This record gives sequence, structure tokens and C-alpha cells, in this order.
Amino acid sequence: MTMRRTKRYTNVTFTKRVDHEGGRHRGPRAGEEPAVCTRCGARYEGRRWVMPTVSASRRRATHLEVEETICPACRQIESGLPGGFVTVDGAFFEHHGDEIEVLLTNEAERAALDNPLGRMMTSTREKGQLLLTTTTEHLAQRLGHALEKAFGGTVRYDFSHENKVARVYWHRD
Repeated sequence: MTMRRTKRYTNVTFTKRVDHEGGRHRGPRAGEEPAVCTRCGARYEGRRWVMPTVSASRRRATHLEVEETICPACRQIESGLPGGFVTVDGAFFEHHGDEIEVLLTNEAERAALDNPLGRMMTSTREKGQLLLTTTTEHLAQRLGHALEKAFGGTVRYDFSHENKVARVYWHRD
């Protein structure tokens, strides 16, 4: 005797929805151009956010008024929802912690030239460990690669596809 199943399988049944918020964190449409962030000075032009130093060289003569707004990175920092976590620990960190922090800060500043929406949010140093939070998962990965390239050690990358969060663990004894 065979049992008939009542469940109908569709493509929706098998696929995961990555963004459970349904895009609520994004606005209904692209912002007005040109715009400038009142907090960090980043400019929105050409349908992307650029740092003020980069945009000054590309700026065309325009007679439009610049709209003042808050960029998505500043809104994310204000809300306190990180896109990435970087954890640094080990005996090497206890002796070279200041060098490591300088490297991570410099790498984050270089990354901001390419993508001003990727920034370090917080940096907490306690109990022989450093915890950084970033606005994007890509910046967390980049910081992990920079640590591995500069100081060796072992790096582990964990990703949460449901929440679009990256966790990077770097350790060296």
C-alpha cells in the first residue's frame, strides 16, 4: 500500500531566503543625487557612496543643490547592528597588541577609500583579546586577511548566511 503525500513541493520549499527582513533596512528607492552625509562627509553621486577626497577629483560642475542626509554606514553605527566581528587573541597579541591595532586601523582606512560604507564600529580590548565590529562582512574578511599576511597565525572565517554576518577569529601563540 503506498501513501500519497499531501505536501506539494515547490522551489520556494527548497530555497532559503537570505534576507528575512525583506529589505526593510533599505529605502524604497535610491536617494537623491548629489547628497552628502552630515556626519562623515561621504558623498552620494553616480549612484554610489564615495569619500570626499575621491569625489572632489571626479566632481562635475553641477548647479544642483547638495542634499544633506545620513549615509547607511552612519545609520548602522547608530543602530549598533554590526555586519562583522573580528576576534584577535593569543600570546602574540599580548606582546604586540598596539602594532596589531595600528595595522587594523590603517587597513580599515584604506578599505574606506574603496567602500566608505565599510567601517570599524567598535574596538574592545579586554582579557588578552581584541574584539572589533565592522559595518560590513567584507571588511571583517579583509581585516582577517591583513592579519594573516602581516603576522601569520591561524584565521578562521565563519559566516551566517541568514543574517549576513561574518565572524573572523585570528590566533597566534
